Amino acid sequence: MSSISTSPDFENKPWYELIFTRQMLICIFTGFSSGLPLFFIIQLLPAWLLSYGLTVKAIAAFSLTQLPYVFKFLWAPLLDRYSLVPALGRRRSWMLLTQVGLLVAIAAYAVLDPQAQLKYVVLLSIVVAFLSATQDVAVDAFRREILTDKELGLGNSIHVNAYKIAGFVPGALSLILADHFPWQTVFVFTALFMLPGVLMSFMVSEPEASKSAPRTLLSSVVEPFKEFFMRQGWKMALFILAFMLLYKLGDSMATALQSTFVLKMGFSKTDLGTINKGIGLISSIVGGIVAGIWMLRLGINKALWVFGMVQALAILAFAVLAHYGPFTQIGAFERTLLAVVIASETFGMSLGTMAFVAFIARTTNPAYTALQLALFTSLTAVPRSFINASTGWLVERMGWESFFYLCILLAIPGMLMLFKIAPWHEKNRVN
Repeated sequence: MSSISTSPDFENKPWYELIFTRQMLICIFTGFSSGLPLFFIIQLLPAWLLSYGLTVKAIAAFSLTQLPYVFKFLWAPLLDRYSLVPALGRRRSWMLLTQVGLLVAIAAYAVLDPQAQLKYVVLLSIVVAFLSATQDVAVDAFRREILTDKELGLGNSIHVNAYKIAGFVPGALSLILADHFPWQTVFVFTALFMLPGVLMSFMVSEPEASKSAPRTLLSSVVEPFKEFFMRQGWKMALFILAFMLLYKLGDSMATALQSTFVLKMGFSKTDLGTINKGIGLISSIVGGIVAGIWMLRLGINKALWVFGMVQALAILAFAVLAHYGPFTQIGAFERTLLAVVIASETFGMSLGTMAFVAFIARTTNPAYTALQLALFTSLTAVPRSFINASTGWLVERMGWESFFYLCILLAIPGMLMLFKIAPWHEKNRVN
């Protein structure tokens, strides 16, 4: 697909004409393909490992297998410089390779036993994370290049919501299936949901903007970093990078063991799939829609403040559930409490995520999207991939309720940085 020119009457078009376009349809597929493998790692794998008797501490340590999400900026220049299949182009060839690889790798869990072959489970999880992180680099660059600046906000919103919808497969459908079928069937079933992304990569055209590759690998590495630090100044640039690391730290840690937490409270895998993931998905999507509309009035700076506060306070819902649990019997009251808790937390998390994604997009220079986006999103993955590995250790020593209070406290440093990053009365502090 070629790059689309900006329509002069973009703002005057009805909402349905802006949403129902080829570009926005592609954003649905890119979001779903990006979200599925990540939610597979953080939602389905923990439930599988727990069913084989692994401890909470060991399951939390599996967060370290997600380190490729943190370091994906290291190989992002390769995706900018080289095309694996020239006939497909740089973006499409990398998307297709990673999507086919993910389909095969996710299905490969069907032949493993985590008790007898734990080292192979770890290695396969690293491969899945590496392929997923690489796909994200290609997909993010592809999406940026098919959208105009005017379409970027709407396209990213649709992408993020599709990303969340993908979580319904490993976080709900697959979990429910696991209560009735062997895990081997569950993994093959989940892997097949990578097919829509594969078909998309075959059917779309390479963006015009991606047909001009950097002349050397060195230039694809140096120029994006040079531009960012020269534009911001090195002190402010480092401050921005630290903010990207800390803004969602508390929320990320609170949800790191969400599936394990719900199961430990006495709920079944069916409860986890239907209530935790089903209600959570709906609430998250509603939060994304509300955030998109609300940000039109608030602006990004104020949204970071308001949504960040809601995001931090929403962690209290987990503390409430931990206070009353674990439950010896699960009835209507317990399931209603779980539904309210999950709806509150996912709604707040969605608000914070939408503001944060908008901030990252605003901070990125469109001329250097691939590497800069890879760098910024790598920083946002640090809590999920590295710091979250300590959550099992913390839970064992503090208990669930105290752990969630700690997560609220860890959200404060990122909020305090907003005084410099996004002053309330300043429209665009970071350009």
